[in-house]
Amino acid sequence: MLSLEYRDHFRKNFLLAYPVVLSQLGHIMVSVIDSLMVGQTGTIPLAAASLGNSIFTITLVFGLGVSYSITPLIAAADGRRNYTRISLLLLNGLFSNLLLGIILFVAGYFLSPYITWLDQPEEVVRQAIPYVNILFLSMVPLMLFQGFRQFAEGLSLTKQAMYISLIANGLNVVLNYILIYGKLGFEPMGLVGAGWATLISRVVMALVMGGYVLYGKRFAAFHRFLSFRHLSFVHMYHIFRLGLPISGQMVFEMGAFSFSAIMIGWLGARELAAHQIAINVASVTYMMASGIAAAATIRVGNQKGLRNFRAMQVAGNSSFMMGVLFMILSGLLMIAGKNFIPSLYLDDPMVIELAATLLIIAALFQISDGVQVVGLGVLRGLEDVRVPGLISLIAYWVIGLPVGYILCFKLGFGVHGVWTGLLVGLSVAAILLFWRFKMLSGRLSK
Repeated sequence: MLSLEYRDHFRKNFLLAYPVVLSQLGHIMVSVIDSLMVGQTGTIPLAAASLGNSIFTITLVFGLGVSYSITPLIAAADGRRNYTRISLLLLNGLFSNLLLGIILFVAGYFLSPYITWLDQPEEVVRQAIPYVNILFLSMVPLMLFQGFRQFAEGLSLTKQAMYISLIANGLNVVLNYILIYGKLGFEPMGLVGAGWATLISRVVMALVMGGYVLYGKRFAAFHRFLSFRHLSFVHMYHIFRLGLPISGQMVFEMGAFSFSAIMIGWLGARELAAHQIAINVASVTYMMASGIAAAATIRVGNQKGLRNFRAMQVAGNSSFMMGVLFMILSGLLMIAGKNFIPSLYLDDPMVIELAATLLIIAALFQISDGVQVVGLGVLRGLEDVRVPGLISLIAYWVIGLPVGYILCFKLGFGVHGVWTGLLVGLSVAAILLFWRFKMLSGRLSK
């Protein structure tokens, strides 16, 4: 039986986490919905969606990583009731996010033609480039949304972003249907239509979340510094000093998955399409677990700000337990639906059979994935970001990808070898990140 102390932390973690889980799910469901609906038009468009999303994901997680730094800074300031600092973090966080969103769009747009260097099938590349360019543009409104969202979550207000994400996903489905297939008088746009639907839904997300924060009465006390004269390089420096290592860690991890897609693309379009189906499903559970991690960041950051180190330790431990339980359930569902889920994407029997075998491997690495993502969350709450970045670099790029490459191309295991490499990398990261939290929290609580 769990002690009363742990049960209380489970309850608090859950109340914070479930809205963030659903909100995080909103980010990844955009690519899932795109893949599901584009897959109905053929294997090549689905492979192009896989290539485009694999490349865009690196940009996405880099931007998200910087925005995540706002939450623990505000959570710690809220624990100390330092409202002036919270106000300045709101302004400077918004400006930093907007600036970064513009930079990422411009860089992505001008670099996208070089996708041809990745040695992918020609028709896949031709369809992927215009799609990914629209996704790069969507980074501008998405980063604004993140600025408002991470501010609210730092104050333990997590439900509003959840509602907005769910509404935006509904809008994305409707727009996908109209633009991909050519309904209501529109010409069929295929994969590019999915890109425009994503952009429009993210503009709506930014506008609604911005209206909630800027015009909400509960935030009136934080509006007094919302002017250009209060822009502070000191506050922006703190945001980027914490955020860039978080981004680096996330890029190391997600970049490994993206490079895995590129390696699989060397095998052929069918293998790439099967990979897209399996990685879509695994990404859904990962993003939901990252919602638990985001709640862990808030809880651990609050308790650290209050210098209640025993409660901080229990908040972190209970978050690990929640992550593991959730991912065990996710793995069981993957195994149960391994044949049904791929059939939702397309009707190519060879792709469906291959995707089913990849979902079994995905089910096997669910626990490791849950532990490593929650580990990153609790360590962000401690404002420990550099060592986790190093752990991610070693786990995925020094160990996981080389193992996958050798198994795939040297030992002949094909796409299954690449995915086994991902399993190894995630397991190494999980062990090291869990050990890191136990060491640091134990040191603080002495």
